[in-house]
Amino acid sequence: MPTIRIQDIADILIMTFLLYQLYSWFRGTRAIQVLLGLGIVTLIYFATRFLDLYMTSWVLQELGTVLIILIIVVFQTEIRQTLYRFSLLRHILDSHQETQHSQFQDIAETLFRMAAKRTGALIVFQGNESLQDLLTNGVVINSEISPQMLESIFYDGAPFHDGAALINNGRIEKVACHLPLSVNPDIPQYLGTRHRAALGLAERSDAVVVAISEERGEVSLATSGKFRSMSTPTELIMALDELLRNETERPRVTMRQRLFSNLLPKVSLLLGVCVFWGLVTTRQGQITTVTAPVRLHGVPEGLVLLRTLPEDVTVQIKAMSSLAPTPSKLDLTAEIDASKIAEGTTAIRISHDAITAPSGMTITSVSPSSVRVFAEKKVRKSVPVKVITKGSLPHGQLLSQVTSDPSSVVIEGPASQISQIISIATEDIDASQLERGKEYLKNLRLPEKQVSVLRDTPVTIRLSVRGKRKR
Repeated sequence: MPTIRIQDIADILIMTFLLYQLYSWFRGTRAIQVLLGLGIVTLIYFATRFLDLYMTSWVLQELGTVLIILIIVVFQTEIRQTLYRFSLLRHILDSHQETQHSQFQDIAETLFRMAAKRTGALIVFQGNESLQDLLTNGVVINSEISPQMLESIFYDGAPFHDGAALINNGRIEKVACHLPLSVNPDIPQYLGTRHRAALGLAERSDAVVVAISEERGEVSLATSGKFRSMSTPTELIMALDELLRNETERPRVTMRQRLFSNLLPKVSLLLGVCVFWGLVTTRQGQITTVTAPVRLHGVPEGLVLLRTLPEDVTVQIKAMSSLAPTPSKLDLTAEIDASKIAEGTTAIRISHDAITAPSGMTITSVSPSSVRVFAEKKVRKSVPVKVITKGSLPHGQLLSQVTSDPSSVVIEGPASQISQIISIATEDIDASQLERGKEYLKNLRLPEKQVSVLRDTPVTIRLSVRGKRKR
């Protein structure tokens, strides 16, 4: 049974809050259906992993990668709006909305007068959220609101009567705007495109949309993905005043009301998160033993590492979640700072911080707890190049000799090894194939692993007259 920590309780509550916010924003839209489907698929995936159904869990895991890309493509507008709502700066960066209640009476009376004449109309009142990504093909007019202007915009036969008018900051900002259509299957069949557009925008933003049906002469108000029928101008004025007045004028909601409102979806999400947390923590406390190679970095410039004992350490690592990788997929390395080692033997303690554990796992022990590092002083020395030949020189070349260019090179390495090196040999070269006047390239052989040659190109082999020195 996994141990429940304070962090686990906070983890569950934070995830429940985030999921409830997503549910509140997407409720009544096609996005909520997709989110519920993904939640069910996720639970099935963890169930298949728990039951060791390897093929099914593998298929669901691979399918999940494709689904994430499809969701980003299909719901890019909803994702932008969600990120905008999460932004803590949007209330600071957005311009402060002016109070519009003084103009609502003229607007309401004009709309009901248009409804009596069977004049269809679609008016959008922008809230706190930007509608830039949701409105298309609008014409900017930036006009004052007046009954004559509203009636002329939606007059049958006028150039802009088919689109929506956007009211923002007490002015008619745009006309002939196209709105996203709702795909809610529960919309009554008698509602046409105008009402589907009103509901589509209300589902995706905090805008308030008023739609007038030219067939029935009805005035409807769409907000938060729902329709409300308005029977009188006074009712419409009160609704607009309640929905569009400033935040400072809104009634305060107590913490108790926030906690216990919409209790059923909150409890359902909390239980779902608890089940998900239980599936995630099924491997909590499981101890895994792996081997990690020792790698030293920061060796002082004047020293050379000879060897490290031991070269590998045994690491015990505890899984805190089933999301942690399996032991076969762990690739751990003990990264040790060797900047303070001295010539000779130095013992370095291995801390848990030297090994980076994957997410969801913690290091419990490292054995051995220290390593011994053997280092020597680094020196340089110039030694001659010795050309190694096989076979005999061709007939007629017996008075020739094989030379190299350069004739000597500088080597670098531990002092004990450098002192024993008197020359550096080349790779073998067949003497019988040598011709005077031609040049041959050969690499140098390093006598010791820690010794290096301060030259990164092969030496040049020539056949020259014996006794003649090359300048």
